[in-house]
Amino acid sequence: MNRFALLILLLFIGSKSYSQKDEIERYVNDFIVSEELTNASISIAIRDDEGKIIGEKNNLTSLPAASTAKLFATASALEILGPNYKAKTRIYIEGNITTEGILNGNIWIRGGGDPTLGSKFFNEPNSKMDFLQRWIEAIESVGIKRITGGIISDASEFGYLSAPDAWTWNDMGNYYGAGPSGLTVFDNTLEYHFKTSKYNGGLSEILEITPNVKGINIFNEVKSENISYDNAYIYGAPYSLNRIATGSLPIGRSNFIVKGSLPDPELAIGELFFDALLDKGITCLEEVMTKRNMSNQIPNYSLMELIHTEYGQSLEEIIRITNHNSVNLFAEHLVCLIAYEKGMIGSVINGIRYITKYWNSRIDTRGLYLTDGSGLSRSNGISSTHLTSLLQYMQNQSKYSKEFYNSLPISGKSGTLRSLCLNQPGHGRIHAKSGTMNRIKSYAGYVESSTGKRFSFAIIVNNFEGSSSGIKKKMESLLNKLSAL
Repeated sequence: MNRFALLILLLFIGSKSYSQKDEIERYVNDFIVSEELTNASISIAIRDDEGKIIGEKNNLTSLPAASTAKLFATASALEILGPNYKAKTRIYIEGNITTEGILNGNIWIRGGGDPTLGSKFFNEPNSKMDFLQRWIEAIESVGIKRITGGIISDASEFGYLSAPDAWTWNDMGNYYGAGPSGLTVFDNTLEYHFKTSKYNGGLSEILEITPNVKGINIFNEVKSENISYDNAYIYGAPYSLNRIATGSLPIGRSNFIVKGSLPDPELAIGELFFDALLDKGITCLEEVMTKRNMSNQIPNYSLMELIHTEYGQSLEEIIRITNHNSVNLFAEHLVCLIAYEKGMIGSVINGIRYITKYWNSRIDTRGLYLTDGSGLSRSNGISSTHLTSLLQYMQNQSKYSKEFYNSLPISGKSGTLRSLCLNQPGHGRIHAKSGTMNRIKSYAGYVESSTGKRFSFAIIVNNFEGSSSGIKKKMESLLNKLSAL
């Protein structure tokens, strides 16, 4: 090829590249120019395969991003712990066993931060208690028939802060505000079974709570209303057995289930095991105790006998569920497990510090403010550049790029993106995480265009006018255009 032909080719490629960049900038401008976004805070970044920003608006502006913050939790866990990592729960016996099968001592349940124990995401309703049977079989295998001590639950590996900083009173009592624990069970969720009145404004009745929590005290103000959805809220702090139920539920329902957070998972799992042993005829003379209420006693596990190890699901599976179903509890557990495996108390604070330090040497983290792993905290500050930098790193530099990519829901097909771009140009072409809170809407991930290009993108909008569904439609329009490039 002569020099003149080469020059013409380079000019053609350059003009085509410029044209595409110009086109994407126009798409971004079309998105932001609307009445709904007049007073909104916006951060948008779109990058090409090489990581170059080819479309942006306030790409360095840090904002609360809702659940797209989970991308940092899931990517960090993959990078630091690996996809095959499994958390574990261990059963120890403390004391001696007589020839008659009497344990003169206690049984300890030592938590290791497994979020999948009895989880609905990994167990059918009739199998979520199966782990208790395995624990009982371990007790029987060493010949124990009676226990002179009690069951002691130890969730101290994660500390006892539970709810991350800046979670609100509105969140903590509800299922999506269930905090992480060294001992987590049934997704740290309670189910309140309501019977609602046949009359508008009538007071509902709580039929039962599952699992049964001894001593729970509920002030019920939930009314019946001519609606078809759950508009009830549960208020209550971690470890408190006092709960307030407010709001409204549909008229005339015989068993309407409202989900709330489990007040004290450490205590609940001990009581579940205690009752399961009793059903098998194995009695404990003392009541269930928790390490939290035995602060002066430090267990020496090296002097105890380990009789069973219960392994949780693989990290890869947990991450897939976290991103597909946007499970706040799992995201917080991932953060805690990072700290725990790095020799610290497995708290959200310690995990976030380690995550931030990890990414400091890999992407530009200036202006990145992480408070939790799930995005439930409005104190998080994340820009579209932070998110697309993370996405680019996971695509091009991570040895777990395939696992990360496969963990993301697909537009029109799966997870929280099932309705995004459904039967539109972007259907099946977007692998991304969504984020939704009151006055916050965000998406971040990858677009596979119809011409074979892959764009990484992040769109964060705070304090928009109108409905979340209305902003979603505007975002769909932008994503559909990217999909067609």
